[in-house]
Amino acid sequence: MFEGAHTALITPFNEAREVDEPAFRAIIDEQFENGISGIVPVGTTGESPTLNNKEHRRVIELAVEQAAGRGLVIAGTGSNSTREAISMTKFAEEVGADASLQVCPYYNKPSQEGLFQHYRAIGESTSLPIILYSIPGRSVIEITVETQARLHAACPNIRAMKEAGGDAARIDEIHAALPDSYETLSGDDALTIDFMKRGAKGVISVAGNLIPKAMSDLVAHMLAGEVEAARAIDEQFSPLFNTFLKLDTNPVPIKEAMALAGKCGPLLRLPMVSLSDEKRTELADTLKSLQLIS
Repeated sequence: MFEGAHTALITPFNEAREVDEPAFRAIIDEQFENGISGIVPVGTTGESPTLNNKEHRRVIELAVEQAAGRGLVIAGTGSNSTREAISMTKFAEEVGADASLQVCPYYNKPSQEGLFQHYRAIGESTSLPIILYSIPGRSVIEITVETQARLHAACPNIRAMKEAGGDAARIDEIHAALPDSYETLSGDDALTIDFMKRGAKGVISVAGNLIPKAMSDLVAHMLAGEVEAARAIDEQFSPLFNTFLKLDTNPVPIKEAMALAGKCGPLLRLPMVSLSDEKRTELADTLKSLQLIS
């Protein structure tokens, strides 16, 4: 179901720092016009922690409306509150999302049993396919392979993992412990090839906001077994991946890159702040070297 390149969308803001709906719609159109398999609104890259409940719902609704069946809409509906995650997931299902991305609960630091109970409650509340999202660099804890196996057995609609722990070997562990019905996706642009060589079905991409065709082509080549063609794209854009990683926390660099490319404004919501002038110049130089801006 989740084969392909899926873009973790930014949430553009206007000068009032409200959701810029026209810019968001235009970004979605560009995604599907360039072969992206799916979009992921209101995840980490979409600044979900700073959106209120009404805004969160509106962004999901907009994504479904603008996608218009051209590809998957994988709504970010996770939370560190189980009740909130259930409510948001039910809403996403009601408005026509195709799947849900469920981030590992952050700050509360639940045990693995707590994670199991959290995700089982969400899985039992919806018929949507669910992608778990393990990102220990942000949530402190990981979703262990054992917990994933328990969850997939208890709720078959919990059927995929976005692995963002930075270790390609984890893909081997997941595939050894779970059936083929359970899919994995890379959560790191720079590791997409390594993950897919081990059986991952694609990527949930940050860079896809800016280079949707390149990310779509890279994943398509990997799915077709054309590793060298995929590697050529990866090598071409590795300066971009590396620049994003070193300049600041996601989504600061990609938001700035999209602004430099004229796709939206650069504004973020506190506590996220824009790049320094020095880092913005470094990012602009990288984009120019890749002919992404003039």
